[in-house]
Amino acid sequence: MSDLLTQLNGGSVPTLEVVYMLTLAALLPSIVIMMTSFTRTIIIVSFTRNALGVQQSPPNIVLVGISLFLTLYIMSPVMNRINEEAYQPYLRGEMTQEEAIREMAVPLKEFMLRNTETNTLDNFIGMSGVAIEENPMDYPLTVIVPSFMTSELKRGFMAGFFIYLPFLLVDIIVATTLMSMGMVMLPPAMVSLPFKLLLFVTVDGWELIFSNIVASFQ
Repeated sequence: MSDLLTQLNGGSVPTLEVVYMLTLAALLPSIVIMMTSFTRTIIIVSFTRNALGVQQSPPNIVLVGISLFLTLYIMSPVMNRINEEAYQPYLRGEMTQEEAIREMAVPLKEFMLRNTETNTLDNFIGMSGVAIEENPMDYPLTVIVPSFMTSELKRGFMAGFFIYLPFLLVDIIVATTLMSMGMVMLPPAMVSLPFKLLLFVTVDGWELIFSNIVASFQ
């Protein structure tokens, strides 16, 4: 950032490059959501909170913060490659801005393709009408990004389904027990919540979920 300010003050940065940089900064939140592990992570932790039956604990801001820092942890190898292969050479003047942007897209494409289901990619290739390429890296981001997002949504919801199962079992057991005791007026969710919390804490649930999220992107 200091290098950029120095160049701006010295008038050495063309106006068009400044516009490109501001546009990239404006698109950064969308890039974080659509082209990283953030989507799957926030879906899984949200499903976990809902499965536990606690309304706003942890609050939304905590879930977003957790998902953001897990995303930074998962994406650190990709960000390091972007810094070494594109950003630093661009700062040294070894490549133009267009070349730097193309090089930045390569690690992101590899990450997204590695986590995109083949049939989903083929579906979007067919809908877009682009030519079939032997190397998936040759497809544009307009095809790869929606394919990656669709795969992430599917995997996030599948993970949420499996997270719900043990807590649903607890709810069923509690509801059946209360009904057999004739306590039909007592809400089963009120009774099952302590048992679900006890189960979650006993198995160290948050660490287990975080470690599995990270492992799913390896």
